Amino acid sequence: MGKRVTDQTPELPADAATPTNPQDLEFEQARLAFSIIESLLEHTRIVSDLIAVMAQALDQDTTKALTQTPVWTAYLDSRRAMERTRQDVEKFVEMMKEISD
Repeated sequence: MGKRVTDQTPELPADAATPTNPQDLEFEQARLAFSIIESLLEHTRIVSDLIAVMAQALDQDTTKALTQTPVWTAYLDSRRAMERTRQDVEKFVEMMKEISD
């Protein structure tokens, strides 16, 4: 398992609890968006781990039949898209760090 996105969440200064200007509000909205994305990515990672464990429990013929279905192809496409999304979230974290400085 790799580095978790939660390890990258930028810290808010103590006086940033209540937004007082539009830039603070935008930052709070960005943090909320990040939190939502982070939760979805973490859930997806856990589901992928579960699928891997379940696949190990299948016999070879069943596994072969499963991996030749359109559903499996869609799953693999989705995993690749989520990897790109993870990279985008890392860029988003860097942008948030710049905003908070």
